[in-house]
Amino acid sequence: MQESLKSNNLNGRLIAMCGKGGVGKTALTALMIKILVSSGNHLKLLAIDADPAMGLPIALGVDIKKTMGAVRDEIIRTARTTKDERKIELADMLDYMVFEALTELDGYSLIAMGRSEAGGCYCPVNDLLRSAIEELSKGFDIVIIDGEAGLEQIHRNVMRNIDTLIAITDKSARGLQVVDTIKKMAMSGKVIRCSRMGMVINRIRAEEKEQAIKSAREIDIEILGCIPEDDNIAQNDFIGKPILDIEDTSPSIAAVKDIVVKLDVLPSSA
Repeated sequence: MQESLKSNNLNGRLIAMCGKGGVGKTALTALMIKILVSSGNHLKLLAIDADPAMGLPIALGVDIKKTMGAVRDEIIRTARTTKDERKIELADMLDYMVFEALTELDGYSLIAMGRSEAGGCYCPVNDLLRSAIEELSKGFDIVIIDGEAGLEQIHRNVMRNIDTLIAITDKSARGLQVVDTIKKMAMSGKVIRCSRMGMVINRIRAEEKEQAIKSAREIDIEILGCIPEDDNIAQNDFIGKPILDIEDTSPSIAAVKDIVVKLDVLPSSA
């Protein structure tokens, strides 16, 4: 699980965030995007918000016009109400419909899964959309997925296989327990398959760091880094300002850049 994926070829790197609610998955995703975009490496970057709450577009200051949930609903409505010829036509248009849900921005692209209004599982539709997203991701150097609390949303709707799973926790015992549970789920390979799993400890004060790392090591997961408590993120969140706009001198920026380097998605000199 802890084997590094070092490679000179960054193409196809798939990174997913997970962890219990409220530990800062979306903030970490947004900061990683900020660092990758500003690195000057001109990487093709795709961000996927797999959380139905759609916090990532808010953190990035992006207005989403269409979600994958809306695409799913359109497919389901058509399947219920039209003849076979129209259904075949819709299948042929699937890639275009997914592209409509892709928001292209300065330095990166974004897809929000959003919520579906249609009830029921509709597994064949989910499989179609997941395959379309997997195919789309092949055109990007790096894909970063901001997941919800569990792993099911990522597996069911976004990706079945990823390179690196990052479990984010705070200093709480509950956060670490969730990381341990996620580790067991990932190791089973039944929910999602990954080559590497690491942990990030978020919102940690300097005097708490040593004890937090000691507790984290008991789970036997690679510790990718610790992010200090950052009042700038809290302030931006309070006034509704995108996390992308925080100053480069903010303490969280240096910590997240170290994590990005450790993930081998940027050269250490970037």
